[in-house]
Amino acid sequence: MNTPTLEELQYPIGKFTAPETMTRDHIENWTEALKTFPLRLERLVADLTEEQLDTPYRPGGWTVRQVVHHLYDSHTNSYVRFKWTLTEDTPMIKAYYEDRWAELPDMAAPIVLSLRALEALHAKWVYLLKGVSGEELQRVFIHPAGQKEVSLAENIGIYAWHCDHHYAHISNLLKRNNWV
Repeated sequence: MNTPTLEELQYPIGKFTAPETMTRDHIENWTEALKTFPLRLERLVADLTEEQLDTPYRPGGWTVRQVVHHLYDSHTNSYVRFKWTLTEDTPMIKAYYEDRWAELPDMAAPIVLSLRALEALHAKWVYLLKGVSGEELQRVFIHPAGQKEVSLAENIGIYAWHCDHHYAHISNLLKRNNWV
């Protein structure tokens, strides 16, 4: 087996590319990915030791523990962005320094806290998504990095990708270290 490059370790499933036209099938598949992710993640990390949880998924990368906590932090921010976008006209969202958040004391907490929180957050998020119209999914927010407009439909895809992106970080580490 070839040793993966840093780029392959960092982006094991590639970078997100939005389809030119986002169909109802895309939205349904991405929503299903958000629905099932918390359980998939929990099963992936359930038997890891404290030492394994504190292992970086790549050189210079976050530990498995930090990745799990980051998922909750990032998805919470995204959920709030959805609510802003559904209730405000083209809001400028608040960005955050995820690298700095990953160094805060709560990143050393037991991962069960973020796993349970993700389970509840994703259940509520999916409930919200199933209740919005196709027209509402075309609403946009502005991301301060580059002043880029992002539709809610695209953001569902970004976060479905985000789930698989970090799942692959952990899964690939487990395989490389023969922990599975």
